[in-house]
Amino acid sequence: MDRLIAIVGTNASGKSGLGVTLAGNFGGEIVSADSRQVYRGLDLGSGKITPDEMQGVPHNLIDVCAPGTFFTMADFQRMAYAAIDDIAARGKVPFLVGGTGLYVDAVCDGYVLSNIAPDLEYRRKLEELSTQRLFELLQEAEPDTQIDPQNRNRVMRRLEKLHDGDTAGDRRQPRYEVLKLGVTWDRPTLCKRIDERLERRVKEGMIEEVQGLLDNGVSTDFLDRLGLEYRYISRYLLGVGGTREEMLEELSRAIKRFAKRQMTWFRRDAGIHWLNMRGEPEMEAETLIRSFLKQ
Repeated sequence: MDRLIAIVGTNASGKSGLGVTLAGNFGGEIVSADSRQVYRGLDLGSGKITPDEMQGVPHNLIDVCAPGTFFTMADFQRMAYAAIDDIAARGKVPFLVGGTGLYVDAVCDGYVLSNIAPDLEYRRKLEELSTQRLFELLQEAEPDTQIDPQNRNRVMRRLEKLHDGDTAGDRRQPRYEVLKLGVTWDRPTLCKRIDERLERRVKEGMIEEVQGLLDNGVSTDFLDRLGLEYRYISRYLLGVGGTREEMLEELSRAIKRFAKRQMTWFRRDAGIHWLNMRGEPEMEAETLIRSFLKQ
């Protein structure tokens, strides 16, 4: 198997910057594992790395589809496999970097996904329902579900799979030997980093970015389903999100809740080596990577 290094973590943890440093040091390329950075024009709101921040390290699976396009985990897995295989074939080291846990696991654990065509009529019916009603339907069909009731996309996808009789996702066929490195901070420090990053992105024009998306015809439903920055800012711009200050305060709380859910997801994986961010994480990571690549 080819070797893959995954760098995962919460929002505002610094995983993107660490990924650039490590990929640069090991002659690698990065495959982004972020469900929102695949969309063009979703830059500040998704925390997308800038060309300057890339420092010449090639990045894959960023800006690969237009806003409003239906992009699935299967799409991501297929494109990520192609990118990783290409990087490895050229003698480079592939780094999978991101915080979308489902995308990371689909690639690292080798989810076997079905080729069953989606029932588009059923999907349209689901789209008309509220997130609360969707979750109620899921609970009726699968009482022990562990899916976040506020994650509309995941709830819908699970309902579709149950409707189609698709159980292929329960099987796994890993394609790579994977070293997983985790990046996060203690809760007070992470919350401070989230607030600082949010303030910085607002100053850089994040609210204007969302306004531009609305002006260009991106649907409010799509922005709402993206969650966090795009949901709260679009609602504010449409006059249903309170004042600017109220919106930003609630957005900050929502991002922190999301970061907590990210950690809950990643903590289930005993194979992740969590770096000591108070020590020398780059040196620690490099030591682990050298050993991994020599095996």
